[in-house]
Amino acid sequence: MPKILWKLLLASPAILGAAWATSANAQSVPSANRPADNSSTLQQVGAYGAEGQGDSFGQVTSVSQFSDVRPTDWAFQALQSLVERYGCIVGYPDKTYRGNRATTRYEFAAGLNACLDKIQELIAAATSDFVRKEDLEVMKKLQEEFAAELAVLRGRVDALEVRTATLEKQQFSTTTKLSGEVIFAVADTFGDRATRTGNDSFLAGVNAANEGSFEDETETIFADRVRLSLDTSFSGKDRLRTRLEAKNIEPFRRGFTGTNETRLAFDGGSGAGDAADNSVRLDKLYYRFPIGDKLRIQIDAINDEVYDGYVNPLSPFESSGQGAVSRFGRFNPIYRLNNPGTTGSAGVTFEYKFSDALLLQGGYLADPNSNDPGRTNGIFNGQYTAIGQLVFRPTRTIDVGLTYARSYYPGNDATNITGSTGSGYAANPFLGSAMSTDSFGLQLQWRLTPKITIGGWGGYTRAYRKTNSDEAEILNWAAFLALPDFGRKGNLLGFLVGSPPKVTDTDFRANAAARRRLDEESTLHIEAFYRFRVTDNISITPGAFVLINPEGNDLNDTQFVGVVRTTFTF
Repeated sequence: MPKILWKLLLASPAILGAAWATSANAQSVPSANRPADNSSTLQQVGAYGAEGQGDSFGQVTSVSQFSDVRPTDWAFQALQSLVERYGCIVGYPDKTYRGNRATTRYEFAAGLNACLDKIQELIAAATSDFVRKEDLEVMKKLQEEFAAELAVLRGRVDALEVRTATLEKQQFSTTTKLSGEVIFAVADTFGDRATRTGNDSFLAGVNAANEGSFEDETETIFADRVRLSLDTSFSGKDRLRTRLEAKNIEPFRRGFTGTNETRLAFDGGSGAGDAADNSVRLDKLYYRFPIGDKLRIQIDAINDEVYDGYVNPLSPFESSGQGAVSRFGRFNPIYRLNNPGTTGSAGVTFEYKFSDALLLQGGYLADPNSNDPGRTNGIFNGQYTAIGQLVFRPTRTIDVGLTYARSYYPGNDATNITGSTGSGYAANPFLGSAMSTDSFGLQLQWRLTPKITIGGWGGYTRAYRKTNSDEAEILNWAAFLALPDFGRKGNLLGFLVGSPPKVTDTDFRANAAARRRLDEESTLHIEAFYRFRVTDNISITPGAFVLINPEGNDLNDTQFVGVVRTTFTF
């Protein structure tokens, strides 16, 4: 019996506190939520009494011995009074402090620390008369009771401030994001070098001692390409991109294999004269921004490539680091018409969204020497390409692109209207004479399922020689099958078959006795690759492609190109 009475005495402060809280809340709590009577309180008293049967209970002499701080504890009530008097805690949107719930000691310490800071601010602001002496005594006692929790809390805050300061000092930029891509590649070609019909030398740039030899003399290479992109945003919707590039990949170009059809997807930049010595150069510089909700524009200072802007090639194999392994296999060569360079080739591309099902894309690409004020250079008086494309999306899984491009080439031996994807005749149909072209493209991709995409493209170009009425017709096509996430999420299995650009008809002859610069046969391009995702940032892509009748000549041996590409992104 004495134990029961002792329990009741210990419980009496809690009972009185509960009764006080109940009466204090009675004015604001609707009657429907009030206790019906005092029976619940009596039940609690009985519970305390029953709890003591057969058990001993040690006396608690300090609030520091509780794991939680309850509304009935003197510390809780003391802090509640400080909050109401000084407004040091505002925890709810309606700016009310609902001090009727138990808290952990660390939660309580956080509230206590807030009140300490508030009172210190009042004292520092010369309003110390507003702070009551008895409140200072209460604060001192609370600090003593919760000294351990306050120390831990302040230690964590100090550590967080140090880490934040370190991040602020070490962060690259508040507006610029750095990203990168690194490619390691092992590759080789197999098969005798190709020849072209006609009387011109097809091995320009090869040692004269090798002119009579057509054997495959290429060696296995290990090469790299590194790109670092700095993307800066000023509004959150725009982007200024500055891309640096270094590479040492020597392309499998005509000088080595007899044809540019053997070139790889990633064998250097697009600009003419790119060095293959791992020297760092500015490869891209553009600014893109929206105008309203429907129009987006990109302005390139150098090396403008429409497929890197707002003219979508509609190909799952587009990426040079993650897509097809051949240059031709990435997308329709119509997007390479201007043969840009890294000293000039300024331009602009845009996209206007009529609806989700209809987009208008286009652009203007200037001369590779658009920075040169010479008479046949500059933005408007040199080489140029104007391109437009309508993209139809009749369903969410089908994309159809209709493309037209008008180009002008002032004429030189480096003229290349196929972007080094087809035969030598197709790249320079009039042996460097000035010409203009009209090009048409049709692109399709159809996502049959999330893991199966089929599609292809067709391209037709009609070239007009400026000095007389000579004309040439150039044709290319391809069909592909893409299997995303094949075997594992992030993987890609790809197959492509097609015919690179070839001259199907022409009036041009190098001289009266020469044959027409016509590709008698079609080159058949067959390609397969498998991109295996090792991690989120590393992928390995083994791939190969075969060229049957390279350079449009059925007397040439079949050529094979094999490659293993490892791509790192960060």
